[in-house]
Amino acid sequence: MTIAPDDPRQSASHLYRTMRDVVQSMDDALPGKLEITKEGIVHDMMSPGGPHEVTAAHVSRRLEKAMPDELLAHTGTPDVEDEPEAILRHPDVMVIAWEDLDTEGSIDPRTVLAAIEIVSRSNPDNDWVGKVRDYALMGIPVYAVFDPRTGTGAVFTDIHPTPSGPRYATRKDFFYGEDVTIADWTIPTQGLPLYDRTT
Repeated sequence: MTIAPDDPRQSASHLYRTMRDVVQSMDDALPGKLEITKEGIVHDMMSPGGPHEVTAAHVSRRLEKAMPDELLAHTGTPDVEDEPEAILRHPDVMVIAWEDLDTEGSIDPRTVLAAIEIVSRSNPDNDWVGKVRDYALMGIPVYAVFDPRTGTGAVFTDIHPTPSGPRYATRKDFFYGEDVTIADWTIPTQGLPLYDRTT
């Protein structure tokens, strides 16, 4: 009797669903965020409140003042999930139409106009490396990073094909105090808080 090898795609899909079940079962038990990337499960130990949450709230409010009423800069749940790519992410802020938010379960990444992350003090590479890769793989056209460690940030756009898969072709850096354009909307960055450098 011959046993055929497993389909690698089916095996990868099974592994992703297993990780998804683990994330769902642990989500309320651990502080921070659990996400799934190409490397596996990432636990971002962001602390609630403080500069991280204040920055997300300011960015959300400033974007909503600039955007049309049918869009919102959402800061809550749910996750953004691309099961074929085996990626589950939870942007600090996502720009999305109200009608696309009105869904059961995770958000389809193809409906997200922009993802915004506030760099975590505990795991900055997750925002500056992993999410730059993953949001392009998911097809999210704009990814903006705000870094309270340094008072800087960047906006990534123009997804293009590469041998490693889709990647952002354009990166525009900014300093806090400058105006920054995220997709079609320009917002000020004055007054955004920084992490305390002594801790």
